[in-house]
Amino acid sequence: MRALFPGSFDPVTQGHQDVLRRAALLFDEVVVCVMFNPNKTGRFPITERLDRLRAAATDLTNVTVDSHTGGLLVDYCRRVGIGVVIRGVRGVPDLDYEMPMARMNYELAGVETFFIAADPALAHISSTLVSAMSQQDRVPNDDLSEYLPAAGAGSEPS
Repeated sequence: MRALFPGSFDPVTQGHQDVLRRAALLFDEVVVCVMFNPNKTGRFPITERLDRLRAAATDLTNVTVDSHTGGLLVDYCRRVGIGVVIRGVRGVPDLDYEMPMARMNYELAGVETFFIAADPALAHISSTLVSAMSQQDRVPNDDLSEYLPAAGAGSEPS
């Protein structure tokens, strides 16, 4: 079974990498896909996000990386024949945000959503917060690497 792990991945975090690694253990193939989010201003160009995702998935042989910046997630799913979307959730607010979208994806195209609970050690990390801290030069321990996958890192978060 093929599954889609969509997101803006701006930037890719250790939390993303953990969800991706765990999804790769559950599905035959996982397509991790950079999507356009009109509610976010992109910090990194899509090509850089794709490169960072490839580096984060180095050791995951059943993971491919793609992008879809025009149209709905279900349009992409239909086009490539994927019927399951993976979403990482850190807590109730994430679930409250994700549930209406999951229901709509099912209503529009029969696409199911598979939720993976965040590792508690990584649940405080979000791309939005990492970007905000970086832009304000307010990174704990002055080191973003604590939140981002190591360069060339594969299946194990650093």
